[in-house]
Amino acid sequence: MTIADDKTPRLFGGDYSVYVRIARLCFVEKAVDYDLVPFDIFADGGPSPEYLKKHPFGRIPALEHDQFSLYETGAIARYIDEAFVGPKLQPENVADRARCNQAISIIDNYAYPHFVWGIYVERILKPSRGVASNEEKLTEALTKGQICLNALSRLIGDGPWFIGEQLTLADLYAAPVFDYFLMTSDGKEMIEPYANLKQWWARMSSRPSMTKTKPS
Repeated sequence: MTIADDKTPRLFGGDYSVYVRIARLCFVEKAVDYDLVPFDIFADGGPSPEYLKKHPFGRIPALEHDQFSLYETGAIARYIDEAFVGPKLQPENVADRARCNQAISIIDNYAYPHFVWGIYVERILKPSRGVASNEEKLTEALTKGQICLNALSRLIGDGPWFIGEQLTLADLYAAPVFDYFLMTSDGKEMIEPYANLKQWWARMSSRPSMTKTKPS
């Protein structure tokens, strides 16, 4: 049963965040209007007591919709998919649904920390702020990042999307991570041997949802 959406959902977080962008991509792909309420977890003093009522761990995003509140991106993404009409973002087939969740787990636990924090942050963000890169961390991320690319390439196979013919949450999880990763020279070089991932990125990066959720 679809939950009534008589009130516009409010999403709390910064548009720079991979995980906030995942939730925003879900809204756009479902054609659901929402309000992004800017909130910077890196601001001086940390999360306010008021925000900690929304997310006790002080992370982003958090969601409020018609007197219902929720935190954790995985829960928010699935809620958006199931609470609103629009294209389904999770496969109906049990095996495909499991594979979708596997891809999300790989992105969460391996690709995100290595591609974003290990490579993008060390290669681009830190130097842009006059901070020295941690070369040991970067080297490890490059090695582990290769494993991530191998695994994700095997998952996508010959399909246009990570789970065959249907764009799913797996694609929406991967997209913001790859966006940061491919800003680096390392990312551009590392993805070159993976024709299927390059083709996927060409499709994904050209979607209107990616343009509408681009970090400022």
